[in-house]
Amino acid sequence: MDSHVYRKASYRLPALAGIAVLRFNTRGTASPRGTSSGAFEEGVGERYDVEAAVRFAVERGLPNRWLVGWSFGTELALMYGAVEPVAAQIEGAVLLSPPLHRATDKHLQLWAESGKPLTVLVPEHDDFLQPAEAARRFSLVPQARVVGVAGAKHLWVGEKYAARVLNDIVAQVNPGHAGVELPQEWDGPAATAGA
Repeated sequence: MDSHVYRKASYRLPALAGIAVLRFNTRGTASPRGTSSGAFEEGVGERYDVEAAVRFAVERGLPNRWLVGWSFGTELALMYGAVEPVAAQIEGAVLLSPPLHRATDKHLQLWAESGKPLTVLVPEHDDFLQPAEAARRFSLVPQARVVGVAGAKHLWVGEKYAARVLNDIVAQVNPGHAGVELPQEWDGPAATAGA
């Protein structure tokens, strides 16, 4: 899936906040750019996709590793981020539009026991889980910070909402930037063809 939020994160966060971004599709995910090998396994086999991505980041020496999931990706972060081998290799997670269809109270309890930070961004007009219900469900995780985002919808469409998500990711991953919005322009070197 070619999420505009992840695409913007991969372009902006390295340049504007010094944060490396590794984005990947799980097995069987289709987008206009192609289809990942394997078949969709309802969140079961995708555990190994999450483990492989985290292992890749560790092997490359990327510091301060966080899981950031959107929709189905939040389910994977919740189900596998607080269990080994992933738990020992990440700092926490940021969830965007969690539907909580596959992730259960058991998974939330594992996050609670891990003590790892969890930021949960919930659109006011989400199709699956709205802020009040999200606050109730995530109350099982004392360290979870549930943030309702007024006016937003599940897909985070619009620059206003994409920027909000990116600013919240930066604030969580790099607390020194909390309250500081990312610049709207970058004065770095101009992009070149093929770069």
